Amino acid sequence: MVSRQAPLCGLAAHCLWFLGVILLMDASARPANHSSTRERAVNREENEILPPDHLNGVKLEMDGHLNKDFHQEVFLGKDMDGFDEDAEPRRSRRKLMVIFSKVDVNTDRRISAKEMQRWIMEKTAEHFQEAVKENKMHFRAVDPDGDGRVSWDEYKVKFLVSKGHSEKEVADAIRNHEELKVDEETQEVLENLRDRWYQADNPPADLLLTEDEFLSFLHPEHSRGMLKFMVKEIIRDLDQDGDKQLSLPEFISLPVGTVENQQGQDMDDSWVKDRKREFEELIDSNHDGIVTMEELENYMDPMNEYNALNEAKQMIAIADENQNHHLEPEEVLKYSEFFTGSKLMDYARNVHEEF
Repeated sequence: MVSRQAPLCGLAAHCLWFLGVILLMDASARPANHSSTRERAVNREENEILPPDHLNGVKLEMDGHLNKDFHQEVFLGKDMDGFDEDAEPRRSRRKLMVIFSKVDVNTDRRISAKEMQRWIMEKTAEHFQEAVKENKMHFRAVDPDGDGRVSWDEYKVKFLVSKGHSEKEVADAIRNHEELKVDEETQEVLENLRDRWYQADNPPADLLLTEDEFLSFLHPEHSRGMLKFMVKEIIRDLDQDGDKQLSLPEFISLPVGTVENQQGQDMDDSWVKDRKREFEELIDSNHDGIVTMEELENYMDPMNEYNALNEAKQMIAIADENQNHHLEPEEVLKYSEFFTGSKLMDYARNVHEEF
């Protein structure tokens, strides 16, 4: 029996060896697929030099949509990553109660509107500091010679390269004042970026941005002038009758998508309801049914203390079940999804444990 199996085993081993050689040759003959690596590199470069659509701690996105993460951003600050859906619930509860104790300055186990206002301003300042730190890195990406100034043409080359264009061809076309061949969408983005670039160029205008001016270009919330510019852009996009102010119908009429089923209808209804409440309760400060540029600018200014107090009151009202105008540990844990983006169950049983 052993003597008959030996040749078969040898043959099997030989076949496996031969198959391995074929697979190895095939793998070495095929060109390596670096497209995903290149794509990641391009996306990273584009993210470094393009103004972000989303600004932490600012109520509206660049496109005029409400910032859905705002309450978490101004309550958690840099700790937002600590409350992922797969985080251990007990650890998350404990962390949330640590934050509660920091907000509760007078240690009476209740958070007042003034305490929440102070905390919101502190967390907003954290986001500001983070943006300044990131800007230093991003500025180096567009200022390779390190002279501390970047021209619009230098930036345009970097932007188009991030879109897949040849750096040499773009640079040569700009130097020779030739028209660049770009698609319509890219051209529109370029024109918007150029307007924004000029706005960020502080007097005396020289079309060269310093590191501080580049920060205003990427993060308009850091500059009063750029904040005004962002407000004008949002009003321009939403203003249907051209009066340079917003009515409630204009503010809630952004197209969300095609409603094809009940779920889509519910999403649209919720979206309209959120915008209506924001317009009436927070943006339209004199409640005359019209939002002016000044009102929208005050609303979007992340360092506006009056707005921070209004936000604090609104955040407390969301979870204030006993209607005492304060937040207590049980309420914060019960409404944890509003404050952290994740649900933390067993709030009542665990509150004393976590404290």
